[in-house]
Amino acid sequence: MQITTSGGRTAAGPESWFTGTVFIDPVRDPDEQTAIGCAHVRFAPGARTAWHRHPRGQTLYVTDGIGYVARRGGEVQEIRPGDVVRIEPGEEHWHGATADRFMAHVALQEADEHGEVVTWLEHVSDADYGRR
Repeated sequence: MQITTSGGRTAAGPESWFTGTVFIDPVRDPDEQTAIGCAHVRFAPGARTAWHRHPRGQTLYVTDGIGYVARRGGEVQEIRPGDVVRIEPGEEHWHGATADRFMAHVALQEADEHGEVVTWLEHVSDADYGRR
């Protein structure tokens, strides 16, 4: 068993990855013991990720608020606390808060053989964000 004490490492989400105000609390990064990466991510109203994909997929567990998730070419779907979203390997997608509510989720993803967990793409347009 290994316990890592909290280091209080909340960080603002990079502007190249997100639109709006986002805070990230890393849980763990892939390392020599496991390929799993995990973070607790909090989105202010209207905040969202850029389009992105994960080589081995991603699982989101919504912990608070109301949000959206969408895959490229698909409908924007609402997500709520307790919902689990499984994103397939290589599937281009985005996720974030609704326009008037905060949303938080735990994001889990696995690194590929090169240590990559995500490829960031362009920002989600307001038109794509508002498509429901």
